[in-house]
Amino acid sequence: MTDPTPPHDPRRFPVTAGILFGLGLGGFFDGIVLHQVLQWHHMLTSAGYPPDSVENLEVNTFFDGLFHLATYVFVVLGLAVLWRSAHRAHLWWSWKLLVGTLLIGFGLFNLVEGVVDHHLLGIHHVNETVPREQWIFWDLGFLAWGAVMVLGGRALYRSGQRTTGPG
Repeated sequence: MTDPTPPHDPRRFPVTAGILFGLGLGGFFDGIVLHQVLQWHHMLTSAGYPPDSVENLEVNTFFDGLFHLATYVFVVLGLAVLWRSAHRAHLWWSWKLLVGTLLIGFGLFNLVEGVVDHHLLGIHHVNETVPREQWIFWDLGFLAWGAVMVLGGRALYRSGQRTTGPG
């Protein structure tokens, strides 16, 4: 179903804002939960910097910080886009539009980060605390989780479009 609202209409929900917020939240989840709380991996643990020395942990902490900085930028950009859109007029949007685009962004984060870092570059894997031969299952599960979020987010967004209408 296509969006009946013209792209220049100030009542139009800012999809880019939701996706940027979702990318940032996906990165924060990965960095906070997987890197710090569970300590399953760091940014470069499979790229020659296993967490077995202070020097390697310092390198990983620095690159984890750059990773967090990038996710922070996504959130700031999402806020700027949302602010710019909301400042134009009094708006009413279905919550499904925001949650749907957040899920799309979060899922896109998982898919891109999973394909690039886990599979193409191999700089880390989702759960490096399990035996090495099990890493692929965690990496594939991460991709599946991302795909489910993108598909679910898209369905929720479309449902929200029907609820909100053209404004």
